[in-house]
Amino acid sequence: MQPGERGSESFGALLRFFRERAGLTQEGLGNHVKYSKSQVAMVERGERAPKGGLVDIADDVLGAQGALSLLAKKEFKDNGLRPWTEDYLAEERKAASILSYQNHVIPGLLQTEAYARAVYSCIACPAIDDEELEKRVSTRLDRRQIFQRKPLPTLGFIVEQSVLTRPLGGKHVLKEQLLHMLDAGSLRHVQLQVMPHNRQTHASLMGPMILLENAERSQVAYIEGHNGGYFVSEQPDLGNLVGKYGILRAQALSPEESAKLIEELAQDL
Repeated sequence: MQPGERGSESFGALLRFFRERAGLTQEGLGNHVKYSKSQVAMVERGERAPKGGLVDIADDVLGAQGALSLLAKKEFKDNGLRPWTEDYLAEERKAASILSYQNHVIPGLLQTEAYARAVYSCIACPAIDDEELEKRVSTRLDRRQIFQRKPLPTLGFIVEQSVLTRPLGGKHVLKEQLLHMLDAGSLRHVQLQVMPHNRQTHASLMGPMILLENAERSQVAYIEGHNGGYFVSEQPDLGNLVGKYGILRAQALSPEESAKLIEELAQDL
């Protein structure tokens, strides 16, 4: 199962069976697993994969004697992702527009396989083993299918210039990455901009952000840090982030200027 896709109707039905047998409501089970009533309902309908500790906690609370855990292992792919990352990917997959500002690494949707592997190899405290690293790389590469999805989404990226000179994985990896970015930026539905390091003003010194908009034009922002990620959907916070991104676009180099700079940086490697 790909992260962010539908859950399992089989698992949902079994969860509902054990919940009703135990005499618990969806709200009651939610209190045990830290889910809302609607989230439990989505899992039971097969619309959401169980995340966090739901499977193990529900198995114990409902007296399922390992049945839920056994089915979950068969139904849900272990992709090595953290729960908040899966929540984000669920939103990304249905987004009609994705606008990303990154100041540490190349945005995930633009990463090559070698660059993604270099990024995950840098993870420390705790480090991840080779198997988990490869799972994360595979999942990241699968996300690139969005570039060919129909209808085509609107994709916008603003990247700090310093990111384009940080040789994660080595100079050859960085050069391949920069050339790949040029190819992606040439697509009609993709806008790629670079924030030059000589700017004296900057609208997002607080860090990276991703703005997502679905087909119904409902917006949400996503912020990720060391210990997790979270969505921003309420005003005025959401509006403030949208406003900041608009200023970032104006402060960054134009797509044409950005492409020229990226090409020059690649040639120097």
